[in-house]
This record gives sequence, structure tokens and C-alpha cells, in this order.
Amino acid sequence: MAISTQAQETVQWNGKTVPVYHMETISFEKLLSNEPAELEKVLRCCETEGFFYLDLQSIDGRRFLEDQQKTLDLMNRFFSAPLEEKNQYGLVAPHLGYEPVGSRTGVFENTKDGYEMVKVSRDEVQKSSPHIPNVIKNSGDIEILENAIASCNIATKTILSALSTALGLTGAARFENLHRNDRPSSTTLAMMHYIPSDPNMAKQIGHQKHTDISSLTLLFSEQWGLQIRPPKAREFGFVKPKAGCAIVNVGDSLRFASGHKMQSCIHRVVPFDPTEHRYSIAYFLRAENETKFTDSEGRYITAGQWHDEKFFAFTDIPEMQAKAPPTMLLGGMVEEDEEPVTQAPEVSKGIAIEA
Repeated sequence: MAISTQAQETVQWNGKTVPVYHMETISFEKLLSNEPAELEKVLRCCETEGFFYLDLQSIDGRRFLEDQQKTLDLMNRFFSAPLEEKNQYGLVAPHLGYEPVGSRTGVFENTKDGYEMVKVSRDEVQKSSPHIPNVIKNSGDIEILENAIASCNIATKTILSALSTALGLTGAARFENLHRNDRPSSTTLAMMHYIPSDPNMAKQIGHQKHTDISSLTLLFSEQWGLQIRPPKAREFGFVKPKAGCAIVNVGDSLRFASGHKMQSCIHRVVPFDPTEHRYSIAYFLRAENETKFTDSEGRYITAGQWHDEKFFAFTDIPEMQAKAPPTMLLGGMVEEDEEPVTQAPEVSKGIAIEA
């Protein structure tokens, strides 16, 4: 089937004409009501594309948008603090702590990444004395983080429930029963600050291509820079920020839990405007650590093992990444051979990509 039946826009970026991929919009309000057409629509998105917009503009979702705005204000204060304050605990665990700019491989060859990140895990924030830097550890900031994590958890669990219902899953087979709130997991809220960088000159730039470890990722960003590569697409294209919406993408764990029927979204981040600071908030809903599934290498392993192996492969130098299982970084998703874009207009219309 076609990835999109709509005409495709393009933009000029870094001297090239690059597509802007169309994404379906799913209503959070309709998912809450289990409306059959919306359940079928979200399942189709996850099985054919692996990504969609989640419309949160109804009375049920507006609070989530308010939580993210408060989190964005907190992030601006945190990332403006001195490095020694941000890095008080360093990286406590793969899903908890601070990573400075240049900690990972960058988006282009021979570069390092161009973002700093602080991660606050769902399990950690509920502790009496969580490992969170003091600069955002006062009671008001903890409340903001708790509210953001809670709202994201409700949104992503609603999506899981909708997918289970659409597939006719019952009892323990439902996806949400692999993500119980009282069981240990690496679920985390990641707050990212991308520094200004010129794609032609910078040595610290963007976020390398990958699929997410998570079951579902709920992303909030008001700025351009996210690129995706849908199944069968021959190149990366931009995702247009959409007011009142989060971006949702399927990760490896849900792909595996669905018997590889769902599509884990290949994506990366590049500097759309090389002069701006870019901020994004990502909630990574991950399966319980002891959940078992068959991974992209055909191994029957736990979600915790997949998380740890992929995290360390993802953060390793390119030479060591090449030694990891061949399907690790992209979760078993296959990239089609790239094909140059020859369209000249800055914004144009064309035929949608066929899957």
C-alpha cells in the first residue's frame, strides 16, 4: 500500500531538495473513546509507517501540552547552568543522568553528536531522593517532571491499549500488560538541547540515524530538524512540526512484541537552521525489563538485555558499531538504496512514495 496518498512537499536544506513526509494525525480524544475507525487508523499507521501525529488539542489532551511547556521552561534553565552543575551525577545509568555534547557518534561521517541531554527515568523520579542534578531538584521542578512523565505515560498507554484492542488481544496478551507501572523498566523522559551547527563545517552535529529501543516514543518539538526514512523510502525527509500535536513513533520493543508486524521508524536529527538552538522532549515508553521477545537477530531475549546491548552499541565509536550485530542500530529495519532528488523548486508537489 502507499505510505501517503497526498502530494509531497519539499524544502531546500543544505543545498539539496529534500522531501517533507506526510504523516497521519490520530485523535487522542477518539482513542480514549475506542472509536473503531480511529483504532483501525492507528494500527494501520504502526504497521505500515511506524509514525504519526497525536492530536492533543481536546480538553483531554491540553493538560499534556501545558505540562510540556513547563518542562521546556525547566530545560532552558537547566541547560543554561554551568557544566559542573548539569553533570553533578554524570550518566548514572543508560536511562538516567546527563550526557554532554559530543558523547556519541554524529549524524555525518567523522563527526560527534551535536546535543546535550538529561534523562529522568520514571522509576527514579518516584524515589525519595532521586539522582537528579540539584539545579532542577527543588520541589517545584520535581513536580513539573512528575507531571510530564505522568501525562506521557497516560498518552502512550492509551495508544498501547488502542493497538491491543484493534488487534483483538485479550488478557495478558495485551501490549499494556508488558508495561505495568509497578514493574522495573528503563522508561525515561529525555530532554535534549541541540547546539547551533553548520552541516558543512561542524564536527559536532545532529543525532545519528537509528531506531528507538523503546516500545513507543512520544516526541514534543516546536522546531524543524527531525528527519525520518519511511519503509521503502530512498532518502531521509523532514517532519513538519504541527501545533497542538506530539509526534509518535514505534520503537524496536513494540515491533518485536508484535511479532515484527509493526514498523520501527528510522530517524535522525539535523540542523535545519544552523544558527538556532533546538530543544526537544522525548518520552521513551519501554517494556518491563523482564519482558521477553524475539529480537531482530532471532534471539529470544529480555527487553532489558536489548536495551543495554543497543545503548552501548549506539554510544560506541563507529569502528565498534560496525562489529555489533548487523541489525542492532536499525532494529532489523532495512534501508532502500538511496536515490538522488532532482526536483528544483524549493516547495513542490509530487507523487507519494509507494510501499
